Amino acid sequence: MKIENLRGSAWRFNERLKYLSYRGEILTEEYEGVVKEIIQNIKENGDNALFEYTRRFDGVKLTPDTVEITYEELENAYEEVDEDVREALEIAEERIRVFHEKQLENSFFKEEEGIILGQKVVPLDSVGIYVPGGKAAYPSTVLMNAVPAVVAGVEEIVMVSPKPNTHTLAAAYIAGVSRVFQIGGAQAIASLAFGTESVPRVNKIVGPGNIYVALAKKLLFGTVDIDMIAGPSEILVIADDTADPTWVAADLLSQAEHDELAAAILVTPSEELARKVADEVRRLLSVLSRREIARSSVERFGTIFISEDLFHACEIANFIAPEHLEVITQDPFELLPYLKHAGAIFLGRYATEPLGDYILGPNHTLPTGGTAKFFSPLGVYDFLKRSSVIYVSKEGFDRLSDLAYHIAKAEGLEAHGLAIEIRNKE
Repeated sequence: MKIENLRGSAWRFNERLKYLSYRGEILTEEYEGVVKEIIQNIKENGDNALFEYTRRFDGVKLTPDTVEITYEELENAYEEVDEDVREALEIAEERIRVFHEKQLENSFFKEEEGIILGQKVVPLDSVGIYVPGGKAAYPSTVLMNAVPAVVAGVEEIVMVSPKPNTHTLAAAYIAGVSRVFQIGGAQAIASLAFGTESVPRVNKIVGPGNIYVALAKKLLFGTVDIDMIAGPSEILVIADDTADPTWVAADLLSQAEHDELAAAILVTPSEELARKVADEVRRLLSVLSRREIARSSVERFGTIFISEDLFHACEIANFIAPEHLEVITQDPFELLPYLKHAGAIFLGRYATEPLGDYILGPNHTLPTGGTAKFFSPLGVYDFLKRSSVIYVSKEGFDRLSDLAYHIAKAEGLEAHGLAIEIRNKE
């Protein structure tokens, strides 16, 4: 891993830091053209384009009869998985559901003289959830995306995933997914956005994916709603000299093994810890089964930054706004007030990020690429929409109509004023 010294007042101008901070923009420039072409092809040619991309990218030949996985296949997958895995998935589903039930919103109304104002909260009719596949299987992502939608009351939950395995399908059964299609990539996102002869159009698309998926969601926002731009995974660890370098290295690699474009970053004031973690990353890489993916990620984006102190480390973390932020220090809660921008914050040496991925309960679909400065984790609120409710009686109209008329006149909108004036003449 590269080690960079960020001590000094000009730390924000460090080239490596800027490279990591603008990583999303760099990747966009590299891949956007291809994604645009895929989207346009799906829009114009529907199933024909979808099946051709699936054959080309995933090596799977699909037809209208085989693109959708039947409910019986989901049920069979649930029965086939090992009992210990099934139990773990069911407990995870329960913990995720209980956590997300706290996020439910209620409609409300307030009454004043002659006026009733309120907000009606209803679930979306249909959503698409993207679950990565191919290089790895992610039954945990099925639960994290589908369970909040179920809690919100969404009627139709359509899951897309390339080459889903038995564990992924079992998770779909446990979570209560409505329909499953074995498609992936930008072509799956475009199919959900426009609809094809086989794939239904949805109101919103959520879920993480590779750079092609992230760009497709970004480019299709407006045609369909999205949760966030969730691109390649990333982790930033703030650690002091009390941290175990092997534990820190393992946590960094837990994200690096996801994808060659993933980023693993350590920020520490301890130069000794920095050297030891770099050594441990090299050692652990040699024993990982996904070492080539992890090594490529580490070589391109893996970085250790040396900070002035832990509070400076918090500034650096806020600047990067990572997807996952671990704080492995003597007193992690001391730093919490200074941490503003992160998808999820893990406090303490035992709060390893993989626990959050699988079993704790908070959502693991998180903003990446610095977007944690304005995006939040996926939640029930992503599957709800709100309508304002307004009732005005004659009494209420008489109280406020003159004020509205003056504003309409100031804006020069004559018909606005007329709509008020003709009621005043009644």
